[in-house]
Amino acid sequence: MAQFLFARFWSGLMTLFCVAVIVFIIVRVIPGDAAMMLTGAGAGVVSEQELEAVRERLGINQPLPVQFVAWVGDFVRFDLGTSIRTGAPVADEIAARFPYTLQIAVMAMVIAVVLGVPAGVLAARFTGSWIDRLLQTLSVAGLAAPSFWVGLLIILSLVTFFRWSAPLFWEPFWVSPIQSITQLIWPAIAAGLRQLALIARMTRSIMLEVLGEDYIRTARAKGLSEARVIFRHGLTNGSLPIVTLIGFEFAALFGSLIITETVFNVPGLGQYVITAIMNRDYPAAQAVVLLLAGIVVIGNLLVDLIYGWLDPRMRLKGKPS
Repeated sequence: MAQFLFARFWSGLMTLFCVAVIVFIIVRVIPGDAAMMLTGAGAGVVSEQELEAVRERLGINQPLPVQFVAWVGDFVRFDLGTSIRTGAPVADEIAARFPYTLQIAVMAMVIAVVLGVPAGVLAARFTGSWIDRLLQTLSVAGLAAPSFWVGLLIILSLVTFFRWSAPLFWEPFWVSPIQSITQLIWPAIAAGLRQLALIARMTRSIMLEVLGEDYIRTARAKGLSEARVIFRHGLTNGSLPIVTLIGFEFAALFGSLIITETVFNVPGLGQYVITAIMNRDYPAAQAVVLLLAGIVVIGNLLVDLIYGWLDPRMRLKGKPS
């Protein structure tokens, strides 16, 4: 078990390091000058000496390897730096915005699980029927539809039929839970549609396999109700791959929220990182992208650990299949 844990931890650490290198390079090859953005003036208005002074103050006039080592060193000490655009600590701005992103992710996954698992079970129970074909068609449509496109359709429908308008102030969950859920339910639906379709298709495939096992036929021969056979014996024994998928998708969901939050104008991490990239705010963009990557890596690590705990064969192999 110790070897399994070490292998997973080392793999996650190397993944984060690679992400850090890629993010650091990408945000600096994007056309634009952070010093020029900060001064708010165009070329020729501010002298080159003034721009160089701004670059020196920001530390972006040093060689890239030096900048990278300094950034990694600060990050290891949990110092995310100061936003070039606002002058506020990046950690404080992330702390203020992360609850909105987390709430949308949780609500989206709850919607996906609550609707996706029963849909998959229903499709497997009535395989080949019109119910199965309808649910499969809807799941394929859910996988094919991009979340930003679904979000735009939701906004258009709300504005057209219900005269809906985006909130001027997004209420935090701990201040007004009902109002916060009401405000964020629409981006959660747009973001969770793909996960719903994936969970429904996975559940259907697993249940089709499980319902053909001998112990299911034995349970039916004993006179157990169909609901007890399906949920107590079928779904329980086939839940491991479904739980694994839910864990992976929940971690990956944070990355897909960047566009969804921008579409709905939610003041979460997604909108924050888009603004940071557009304004060449290097510390903010790097911190948010690395944080989202860290969430994915930690989520996958936890899923691997749960898998290894539930299935001892994975611990012996050292990696899940």
